[in-house]
Amino acid sequence: MGFLFRFLKLRKLRRSKPTSAAQPEETESKGKDSVGGGGGGGEGFVRKFSWDEIKNVTKDFSLVIGQGGFSNVYLANLSGNSRQGAVKVHIGGDRLNQVFKQELDILLRLRHDNIVKLLGYCNDLEEGAMVFEYIPNGNLQEKLHERNNEVLPWKTRTAIAYQLAQAIEYLHEKCTLQIIHGDIKASNILLDERFNCKLCDFGSAKMGFSSTVMPPSCSRTTKQVMIGSPGYTDPHYLRTGLASKKNDVYSLGVIILELVTGMEAFCPERGQLLTSIMAPNLKAISEVGTAVEVAELVDPRLGGEFDLDEAKAMVSIAGLCLHQSPTVRPSASQIMQIMKEKMGSIDLLLSPAKDCRHK
Repeated sequence: MGFLFRFLKLRKLRRSKPTSAAQPEETESKGKDSVGGGGGGGEGFVRKFSWDEIKNVTKDFSLVIGQGGFSNVYLANLSGNSRQGAVKVHIGGDRLNQVFKQELDILLRLRHDNIVKLLGYCNDLEEGAMVFEYIPNGNLQEKLHERNNEVLPWKTRTAIAYQLAQAIEYLHEKCTLQIIHGDIKASNILLDERFNCKLCDFGSAKMGFSSTVMPPSCSRTTKQVMIGSPGYTDPHYLRTGLASKKNDVYSLGVIILELVTGMEAFCPERGQLLTSIMAPNLKAISEVGTAVEVAELVDPRLGGEFDLDEAKAMVSIAGLCLHQSPTVRPSASQIMQIMKEKMGSIDLLLSPAKDCRHK
């Protein structure tokens, strides 16, 4: 009996070994913090690609669909051309390679319906690559501000605001190691075919409650590592170099203002910040503003097709998010609670799987 037991155990071990060394490696995602009604999107494994496989699925990097300061994004054909993906390739030296590793480490921890899904990665060479789900409908910057696009309906805008708050709440409060995104802006909010939002680009993200990005002892040249984008960056962060969760809340406030007004966060032609134009009046209008004053803030392209009470609530939330003192700003979960209480159509927003092209 002892011999038979050892024989069966050895046979089981042999059968469990990979049949070929060429099989792709799969890494279990560390994202065990998925939450219902907005979390838990998809499988828990991320594939490790070889560089040759990356070249193959991108057809030798033939079609660029996006560009950043230190990376390019290429269209990829996955699963025998039956599924499309987006491959982000980092190009740079040792510091940028460290940025790639940090972004990958963070992405491996994330699973949420409103955060773009990591499908795989390659770290064979100095040029690291990450493979994401392909989001076909562009980004919020394009849909909201490019004049040749169809005007986003009011309900779509409120849905995007709520879903973005969900994603931020997940990063700040649901992950084991709290995560600061650090670069929330309209162009980093992808939209799927149903206009559900997918937060992307974690190249500036930090793990932990806060981290000093620009210590007081740093030289002038070190200040170049400051994160964020014009129009979206928290002024408190610009002054102190201290990255915290309230930086993301500030950026959310700017996005909400964009959704309400239809105006860009930063107008390079005029050199104007949306917050500089709107912030001084937000508190007064949200508290004692008349219907006419609130309506005057709303994107005129909507042609009056919006809910006045919801518009007032959105303006009020934006004002709270943009407060000069970070400690006064609400958390993402508090923002979601305010939306549930003050926005009558919130039941349509609670499921990210719903079609957000509401009229």
